[in-house]
Order: sequence, then C-alpha cells, then structure tokens
Amino acid sequence: MASSDRAEQIQQAEQVLADQPAPRGFVRGLFFGEYRADRLPDYPDLAADEEGARRAAELADFCREAIDPVAIDRQAEIPRSVILGLGRLGVLGACLPRDCGGLGLSQTQYCRLLEVLGGHCASTALFVNAHHSIGPRAIVLFGTPEQQRTYLPKLATGEWISAFALTEPQAGSDAANVQSTATPTPDGRGYRLNGEKRWITNGSIAQVLTVMARTPIPGQAQSQITAFLVTPPAAGFEVLEARMEKMGVRGTVTSRLAFRDVYVPRENILGPLGKGLKVALTVLDFGRTTFGASCTGAAKFCVSRALAHTRTRIQFGQPLASFELVQEKLARMQAQAWAMEACTYQTAALIDAGAGDYMLETAILKVFATEALWQILNDTFQLHGGMAYFTDQPWERMLRDARINTIGEGANDVLRVFTALVGMREVGLALKAVRDALLAPLSGLGVLGRFAGQRLGAWLVDPEVPVADPRLEEESRALARLIGRFGKHVQRLLVQYQEGIVDRQHLLGRIADAAIELYVSTCVLRRLGLHLRHEAIARENPQQRRCWQWIP
Repeated sequence: MASSDRAEQIQQAEQVLADQPAPRGFVRGLFFGEYRADRLPDYPDLAADEEGARRAAELADFCREAIDPVAIDRQAEIPRSVILGLGRLGVLGACLPRDCGGLGLSQTQYCRLLEVLGGHCASTALFVNAHHSIGPRAIVLFGTPEQQRTYLPKLATGEWISAFALTEPQAGSDAANVQSTATPTPDGRGYRLNGEKRWITNGSIAQVLTVMARTPIPGQAQSQITAFLVTPPAAGFEVLEARMEKMGVRGTVTSRLAFRDVYVPRENILGPLGKGLKVALTVLDFGRTTFGASCTGAAKFCVSRALAHTRTRIQFGQPLASFELVQEKLARMQAQAWAMEACTYQTAALIDAGAGDYMLETAILKVFATEALWQILNDTFQLHGGMAYFTDQPWERMLRDARINTIGEGANDVLRVFTALVGMREVGLALKAVRDALLAPLSGLGVLGRFAGQRLGAWLVDPEVPVADPRLEEESRALARLIGRFGKHVQRLLVQYQEGIVDRQHLLGRIADAAIELYVSTCVLRRLGLHLRHEAIARENPQQRRCWQWIP
C-alpha cells in the first residue's frame, strides 16, 4: 500500500470520528451499551405541578358534563358545542404561545390533558391530537411570524380547525413517497398544487391544511417535499369523500381530498423550501408523545373498572379477584399501565428539556403504549366475560377505537425497523472507522486508539445506572447488565451482516424490542426513584404527603 493511500485512509477514518460525536440521544447511546444519564432530564414531579393538575381537573369535569362518548360513536360526529367548549378551556391551543391565544403549556402538561381525554372518549382525544399536536404545532415550529399571527389565534379557540395532509394512495408509512406536486407559477409568486390525499383526519372540516407536495429543484430532474398551508375553500380544492366510514373512532372526520391546480401563494410555504419531510417527521414526534398519553388514559380507565368489577363479581362463591389467574391479569394490567405512564411523561420531559434528539424515544413510546393498551383492553374484556360483548358496556367500542393506534402516526412494524436502523447506524459508522484504521498498518493505530478510548470501552464494561434510592440498586445493576449485553449484540450483528443488516427484518425487530424494553425499564426506574423520595418525605413530614394514587 502506497504511503499516500495509507495517509488518505487515516484521514478518512479521522473524518468519520470527527463527524460522529458521542451518541446524541439517550436511546442511541443504548446501542453502544451506554447509559447516558446526562441525556435524560429528571422524571417530572406531576404532583408539584398545580397548573397542570388544575387544568386536567377542569377538563375532566367538562368531559363528564359535556362529552358523551357513546353518542359520539353512534352518531359518528363530535358536536360543535364540544369543540367550542374545548376551545374555551384552552385545550385546542394548549401548547401555543400565549401571545397567539394559546395557554403556553409544556408538553408534559399537555399530555395530562390528552390522558384525560383518552380515558373518556377516544374520538375526542384523536380529534384534539390531530388538530393541535400535528397542525398548529407545525406553524409554531416552522411558521413565519406573519403565519403565526394569521392562523394561530383562531386555531387556538376552535374557530378554525386544522388538518395535516400527508398520506396518499402511495405514501403512508413511506412518507418520502409523496406524489402530489407543487409547480411554480411563471411569475414566481406561487405554486399550482395537484394530487390526492386520503385518510386525512379533520380533512373536510379544516380551515387550514398543512399539505405535503413535491417541488422541483432548480436545474435538476429531482424534486423535494415542501410543506404548504392551504386554506379552503380554494378554487380546485375538492372533497372526494367527506366522512369515510370506519371501524372505530367514528366521531372523527376522516376524508379523501383532491387538489386540482390549487393556487398557493409563495407566502404559504411552511418552513424552508424542500424541507417538508423534516416538518412532517418533527411534528409527528409530538403527536406520538400525546398518543402515549391518550393510550395511558384509556389503560387507567380499564384498570380502574376491571378492579372494581372483579372485586364485586361473585362466582363459585367468591369474588373474581380472589382467583389466581384473575390476579395475574390484574397485576400485569397495572404494571403495564404504570409503565405506560412512566414512559409517556419521561419522554414529554425530554421534549420540554429542549433536547434536539428524541425521535427514537417518541417512536418507542408510540409502539409500547399502543400495544400495551391493546393487551390491557383484551384482558379487561376477558375479565368482564360475556357482558363485555354487548354495547351497553364500553369495551367493544374501546376495542374498535384502539385498533387504529398501532397503525396511525407510523405503523408499529415500520417504527420497529426505523428504531433499529437509526440506532445501529452510528454504531456501524464507528465500526467502519475501526476497520478502515486497521487497514492502514501502524500509522492507523493512532486513529484506532483514539476510537477505542471514545467507543469500545462501552462494549467492554457494563455502564453505571444511577438511582435515586438505594432500594433500587439491584434493579439498576440488572438494567446495566442488560444494556451492556445489548451493545455487544448490536456490535456482533453489524460485524456479521454489515450493510446487509438492512434486509434482516426479523433481527431488526428483535433489536427494536430489546431497545423498547430497555428504554421503558429506564423510565420505570426513574419514576420509582421519584416515588420513593416522596415516600421518604411523607414519612418524615406527613403534612407534605403528596397523592400518588394514579388510578382514577
């Protein structure tokens, strides 16, 4: 090997190392066998948040008085009075800036509101999530000051409804496959939008739609996705199907839309030109977090009702709750619901902390919460026996409503592959740097040595998992061992399959499931630490006891 070639290889390896700093997010660190405590904020003290508790209580009162989930399901419509009532409470503008008519709540506080809605009416929870989490949120994050002044005040009150138009016949989980086009007008003042969208929540009732369409790259044959704000009625905008009949969450409006040469002024581009996919994926992080919150609310409702039923239902001369198989179900349900809540609020706190990298955490939350709720609902159904099958009980409706959760906002199978591949990518790049350095004899050892100090140490020893209470040390050591083993297995698979790992979806699914368990376990451990600290405070000073009864 010529000395010039050797020097070039060393330079390339050094560049890879320079471009790949320590893993940015907590879950990315798990793939290196690391526990990045500095990447996770403290678990939020919900008991100390008086404003969040007050607003959640107000919403719970409104739900009991004004929202009839049975009528909404049967009539397939959320009454306008409910929407306006949510607007008056500030729910539709919960996280919007105060100077734009919003409440300025944190993501954690907003999740408390979605938890209340999710435990009462899935249709209303989905409506709010679609309107707020992925509608005005995009304008807050990417809109110009003029766009924010124009749209946010009316969206915050419910006077205007928003919709997020991404999905097409050929673009679902494959968001990058958008086929709708936006062609610049000859005068350069706007675009002509053409294409069809389907399965758009709030699509036919929205006054503001965020629409994804392909725009040309000047001088190139390719195109990029750009986000546009479209305000019906507009010439060429057509509602192909106003309310698509569906299995569950029937109160929500789900529509098919068409755009036939719809003129969109240049001022209505949302975010940078050609960066629409970034807009879409960013706001979906927020939507997936509130997905977790609404599923948590439904899970806690199930647990509460299942406990009450099994304590009072007498069979074979004793309550159902006295039978061990019933106890097994109840224990599993309560553990899952507790973990769902822990994962939801730890992830919300991560967003509130301003961390720039949380897309794996939100994807994990969405997968875990939606699948845990499905199992909890199934167990609840079983515990209620034949009575659960009839429509005078909420369970058949809740089963129908919950089935969309593992599909919407990213199908869970796709999110599993996404989690594994994104998490393994940096590990793969790091291993490639080692390989390239080894190919440069002697002089490459300096690069390898620097890399070993930065990376390989995490694969040789288990990480340290700090805990807030010594009673959790055994659990922390067990978690540390699992994280260390996980990092070693990720490395082994990448060495064995290299780039071919992309097509090994069975292995990717197992890697994703392990990452999900590790992150959820971390959230549970951190929540337990806060709980035990409060317990100790209560023992020393009973007057400062805080309520940790989480079952409604």
